[in-house]
Amino acid sequence: MKQGRSFLDMLRELQRQDAYKRDLLVPTNVLSMQSDGQSIFAAGDGEGNFLFPMGMTDLFHRQLGGAMKIPADYYDRMRREKPELLASNVNTWLSGMDGNYMIRTMDYFDGRGQIVRAFLSERYRRIDNLAIATTLLKLFMGMSGCEVSSSEITETRMYIKLTFTLKQYEVRPGDYVEFGIIISNSEVGLGAVMVCPFLNRLVCSNGLVLNTLGERKHHVGRQVRAGDDSFELYSDATMELEDKAFLSKLQDVARAAMDEGRYPAILDQLKESIAVKITGAVPQVVELTARNFVLRRSEQDEMLRYLIEGGDLSLYGLTNAVTRLSQDVDSYDRATELEAIGWQINTMGPQMWKAINNG
Repeated sequence: MKQGRSFLDMLRELQRQDAYKRDLLVPTNVLSMQSDGQSIFAAGDGEGNFLFPMGMTDLFHRQLGGAMKIPADYYDRMRREKPELLASNVNTWLSGMDGNYMIRTMDYFDGRGQIVRAFLSERYRRIDNLAIATTLLKLFMGMSGCEVSSSEITETRMYIKLTFTLKQYEVRPGDYVEFGIIISNSEVGLGAVMVCPFLNRLVCSNGLVLNTLGERKHHVGRQVRAGDDSFELYSDATMELEDKAFLSKLQDVARAAMDEGRYPAILDQLKESIAVKITGAVPQVVELTARNFVLRRSEQDEMLRYLIEGGDLSLYGLTNAVTRLSQDVDSYDRATELEAIGWQINTMGPQMWKAINNG
């Protein structure tokens, strides 16, 4: 599996980010994009409510355009070629919108300064990475044989991959795996909190995210509130109780993901996939697999190479070619997506496999 930063470094970064993030509940009609298309600010109302011009992440642009129903391709073209036109479009639509949006900001220390990183519904539940990490890790820290095999925090997600090393399971002679769980969260609206089983193949350190067997808890709650004299958000007692209940449920989900009673069925699925042979033209099988599971052209080429080098022309070999590929991509986000795609390939329905294998 792809390695990120050390677990200790990731915890330090979570703590740093927790100290340098701000959440604002802002009426859309006071927001305005500057004519360069690179920053946004909120006009003051005479009572101290304002937002200094801040740079915008790519994700913030995408969420802002989506909220105003500006087609993504057109938004991106204006951003590249006509930023003043983009600003005019955005500001026109913002001025006519009612209601509030939650804006999440962060002070970055890579030269960008304070950046707006998410444009979200006022019903977005703020359960942040540090709270999730500390809550769930209490279940595992000090557990014999539990190791953090990989961890990372990207601009959009946090990942913690835990492996239980005391027991190994044989898929076929000499091919052993260890089970674990993956914990993932996005603070910026890119999906729910995810806790699901994880598998580490020891012969090549490939990871497999068993995403169809996990659970997700969505960041949706009651309407959030701002203070009376600022955009700053605060949590009332009811929200704090809901947050505690939410985190308690996550602990239950994590315990379920650790259930060894699931392991035999997973191992049986992997063993059965060894017997499912590739009978069609290998390049065509790889091409159709890539098309059905949305792999990029460069990823498709590398997948073919790893499949041939592995010498296992089966559904299991196809799975391992994708998870081996995940170690090479630059993006940790994409690497984890590929680890989940590997499991989706392994568990695809017979009709899809027939279409892929027969071309």
